[in-house]
Amino acid sequence: MRELLGKMLKYDVTTSHGLVLVPSQSVLNQEHLDLFRQHRIDFMGIITTTMHEHKLDSVSPPDSSQLLVQKASQYAKDLFERIQSQKKIPLLEIKNDLIPIVQQAAENPDLFQLFQAVKAKDEYTHQHNIGVGILSTLIGKWLNWADNEVALLSLAATMHDVGKIKISQEILLKPGKLTSEEYDEIKRHTILGYNMLKETVGINYRVALVALQHHERADGTGYPLQLKDSQMDRMSRIVAVADVFHAMSSKRPYHEMMPFYEVVSRMRKGFFGELDPHIVSVFLTNIIQNLIGRTVKLTDGRWGEVVYINPTDDTNPLVKIDESFLDLSRERHIHISEVVI
Repeated sequence: MRELLGKMLKYDVTTSHGLVLVPSQSVLNQEHLDLFRQHRIDFMGIITTTMHEHKLDSVSPPDSSQLLVQKASQYAKDLFERIQSQKKIPLLEIKNDLIPIVQQAAENPDLFQLFQAVKAKDEYTHQHNIGVGILSTLIGKWLNWADNEVALLSLAATMHDVGKIKISQEILLKPGKLTSEEYDEIKRHTILGYNMLKETVGINYRVALVALQHHERADGTGYPLQLKDSQMDRMSRIVAVADVFHAMSSKRPYHEMMPFYEVVSRMRKGFFGELDPHIVSVFLTNIIQNLIGRTVKLTDGRWGEVVYINPTDDTNPLVKIDESFLDLSRERHIHISEVVI
């Protein structure tokens, strides 16, 4: 598969008879891939590392994103506990220590490896803050924002839910459906976060606006102020998109992870309220173009490789399964359930 090109083998690739086809530390090219196909080597069993990672540490883990996200999530957990007890946001520390980790994680060129790393599987609250920070950083880069604007966006996105430290954990972690009173209480986190941030010495006012506005929607159906499109800061609109994608792709106290095709389809159709269409388009286009060459699991249980994106129906690509092809734009009952890293 094409994503293996240029990667360095972590271990020898051998035939079923034990013959070494390509030794470890080889940099893979097209001839290697053809050789693997001739010998029916399972591509899923090939473990690689980048040359950069090899130079840094010959035994470094294959997924540094996972480690960065874990490090940042633990940092965020400790940080938010300190903010809760000290009633003060240590802005300089956050800028110097936490945001560089968020930005470093967003540098990973393997988009779906990064998505897998940021999916919250436990400790949702703190993993969500970091996930939204990383996804927003990506969107800012895809929109060609200047570095100083992206840095401000990273900060605002990572701190967007800081108001939740003033909401009861019992409500935040409730596994069942919230009552209307409990939902009203959770919605207060936007105003609480705004007040905390705007009172923080040296902070850019837009960071506070993102905490206030990230649940607003362009059609006025959001909260807390029912703002409409042009009334929302553009950073708030970016964080709203990242917030929805991360929440729907993660395991939360009251719902399981949503399948890939469903998250994308619902975002496009405005199921989560009217999000900025340009930001949604840029975000989803970058994700979908990264599907080419990926192994995917389909909703009927089969596995395949995405070989072509249909420009008029990009969420239903052409998938190669063994030696046959399946056009998902024609087989409307089958979808991509999961993208494999």
